Amino acid sequence: MFITKKHLPRRTFLRGLGATVALPLLDSMVPALTAQEATAAKPVRRLGIVYVPNGIYMPNFTPPEQGTAFTLPSTLQPLAAYRDQMVVVTGLSNKMGDAWPGEGAGDHARAAGAYLTGVHPKKTEGADLRAGLSIDQIAARVLSAATQLSSLELSLESRENVGSCDPGYACAYANTLCWSSATTPLPMENNPRMVFERLFGGNESTDPEVWRARREEDRSLLDAVGDKLARLQRDLGQRDQRKLEEYLEAIRNAERRIQMAEVQSERELPVIDQPAGVPPTFEAHAKLMFDLQLLAYQADLTRVITFMVGHETSQRAYPEIGVPDAHHPLSHHGGNEEKIANLIKVNNYHTQMFAYYLDRLRNTPDGDGSLLDHSTLFYGSGMSDGNGHNHHNLPSLIVGGGSGTIKGGRHISYPREVETPVTNLWLDILDTLDVPLDSFGDSTGHLNVLSG
Repeated sequence: MFITKKHLPRRTFLRGLGATVALPLLDSMVPALTAQEATAAKPVRRLGIVYVPNGIYMPNFTPPEQGTAFTLPSTLQPLAAYRDQMVVVTGLSNKMGDAWPGEGAGDHARAAGAYLTGVHPKKTEGADLRAGLSIDQIAARVLSAATQLSSLELSLESRENVGSCDPGYACAYANTLCWSSATTPLPMENNPRMVFERLFGGNESTDPEVWRARREEDRSLLDAVGDKLARLQRDLGQRDQRKLEEYLEAIRNAERRIQMAEVQSERELPVIDQPAGVPPTFEAHAKLMFDLQLLAYQADLTRVITFMVGHETSQRAYPEIGVPDAHHPLSHHGGNEEKIANLIKVNNYHTQMFAYYLDRLRNTPDGDGSLLDHSTLFYGSGMSDGNGHNHHNLPSLIVGGGSGTIKGGRHISYPREVETPVTNLWLDILDTLDVPLDSFGDSTGHLNVLSG
């Protein structure tokens, strides 16, 4: 980063009718500082949680060695480029997802409901839901002081998918991870158009016809702020101009892909529970949603994002990789070798999509590093063995620099018989965000593992 004498406010927005475009961090947003002040300046810290449903086939996720000299099994192979930036943690437990006496079935609902809360969800199909404040929202309450949005809750599956929820449990438990209070689950948005409008929709007009008309005219959101952009670019240095143009092109690209999905959804028979604006394939949808998350971080619109690749009991099939069977039944493989092979394909496909996201973050400059350097990203599931609804020995992966707080290149395994709660790891993750907490949910103490 070049520290300049010309200063542009960090929270600079370009506003037009129906559009508000925040800018990425530019060199001209950093005022002239002494060398000591520049060194002491705190980088932005971000949290990203990527959740996969129905557990992961652990023999192909768990490195056979502990410590630094570990090899990557097949499910982690797509992430090989990030081996030195990852901490693989195994042996932790989502104990609050276990059934209490008399509860019976409901492991998927409990897995999701307890995962980020550390609280055993109340068994109910009614409106009297109860779990606990989730860890992402604890982080958001602190990190949102400087952002437009406190957090984003996203998914690749519709919140209206209510056909396969656990008996005795409201679908809300399996369809979200995020709770703003013990009784308030937060819905996850899966429509890229709605996410895009939330990030860049204007607050100068509350009339939805404003942006609807722009869409119908096939105009870009950036058209609404074109004059202001042109004036701004004239005053920027060469490096800032290039950085801004790359950011704007990413916005245009995301907008074009959303428009194409909307046109395609009008031409084809709608997929059940798939609203207009959702791309027709899993890969296109996943990459677009990851790109929108990158834009949200790049413009510092939010610093906390939780993303469900699928809801618990997900019935999604993956014919594009030769897996015509639904994910949830595959996870109940019963030892069938063909089903296990297909389940591994699904697990590997998910980590391929995560690798795409990491590539984008690593290649996006942010201050004196990249977005990946200044983020703590968590990838995991509320179960390990979906076949046995096992909430113990969870698959947990942390990737990113955490703004200098994470030492990667390690596999840490905890004794399974001890059942160390995953909430202990959440305490460590909050430390990387400078949001210290002594206890949370069923935690028993900090692991103190991420800094090495």
